[in-house]
Amino acid sequence: MTRKRGELLRDDTNAKIAGVCAGIADYFGWEVWLVRIITVSGLFLGIGGFVFVLYIAAWLVLGKKSQVQAELKTTGSQAKTAVKDKHVEIKTRVWQRGEAPNQVLKHLSNEFNEIELRLRDMERHVTSTKFQLNKEFNNL
Repeated sequence: MTRKRGELLRDDTNAKIAGVCAGIADYFGWEVWLVRIITVSGLFLGIGGFVFVLYIAAWLVLGKKSQVQAELKTTGSQAKTAVKDKHVEIKTRVWQRGEAPNQVLKHLSNEFNEIELRLRDMERHVTSTKFQLNKEFNNL
């Protein structure tokens, strides 16, 4: 599964300390727990000083994701981002971000049930006598 990468930002909404691991996981499309385990393992397996310095540098250098999204919404250039995105990612590997296939199936089933109910309401309205009467008045 190919995914278009955006900017590398700190994800302060899913942060435990500063959001660096959550931002890296979001950038690469991985699970956050995997990036955190790799970071903590690096701290304890001999390269701790290097990992600590990189983490602090990323904390200071990377921008916050929530601030960037707020700036985009205020400029109005990204009005479509305010609309709820109904895209669901399917997890094909353990380390990838997304939902398990059975959860995606349940999600899609619920979506199709909602669509079917809306379609039934529309059919009921179009086939009603009130709709026919309004249509005839509009044609006059």
